[in-house]
Amino acid sequence: MSKIRVFLADDHGVLRAGLRALIASQPDLEVAGEAADGRAAVEAIRHLRPDVAVLDLTMPILNGAEAAAQLRRDCPAVKVVVLTVHEDTAYLRLLLEAGVTGYVPKRAAGEDLIAAIRAVVQGGTYLHPTVAQKLVQPFVGRQTGANALGPDLSDREREVTIFMARGHTNKEIAARLGISVKTVEAHKKNAFMKLGFRTRAELVQYAVEQRWLEKP
Repeated sequence: MSKIRVFLADDHGVLRAGLRALIASQPDLEVAGEAADGRAAVEAIRHLRPDVAVLDLTMPILNGAEAAAQLRRDCPAVKVVVLTVHEDTAYLRLLLEAGVTGYVPKRAAGEDLIAAIRAVVQGGTYLHPTVAQKLVQPFVGRQTGANALGPDLSDREREVTIFMARGHTNKEIAARLGISVKTVEAHKKNAFMKLGFRTRAELVQYAVEQRWLEKP
């Protein structure tokens, strides 16, 4: 089984070394290349065509948003995850418009970045829970608790969607629940249809409202 190829771009060498070690520790991931600025990252990614590019937002020459926009145009198959110290929703909206599908604060745990990489490769969008909560904070409280889950959402559909909102892949959800990946996909499809969602980002926003992302 081929590994997920990840490109790392950050102007801090020590941080890149830490990310490189983190990626190397995962059996399904490998580092495809590195760069210290946005322009060098875009040029290398055009040549290497990794599965995922992990970009720092505040790189020199081209920042993460500018690099992401160029990659969306030149390498649309490459998924982009931004790693940043900024957690303002204005940055998030800017990056989503630039084609970014993963947003992880630098203060987050390494496992959050790994979850983001796996989620975007599966075709999803990963917004770290703290960032997603800020995005939907004005709407939190409209409806919360178990009574707001939707009258037709089954227990299994709810379990699947909660795991999805927390960044787990279909394969990971299947292993946790003891069901097949196809069954996970079927529950996901049914839940999305019942809730009226089309993307993982919509699910994450809803999950924050329902307090699904709070630790038990």
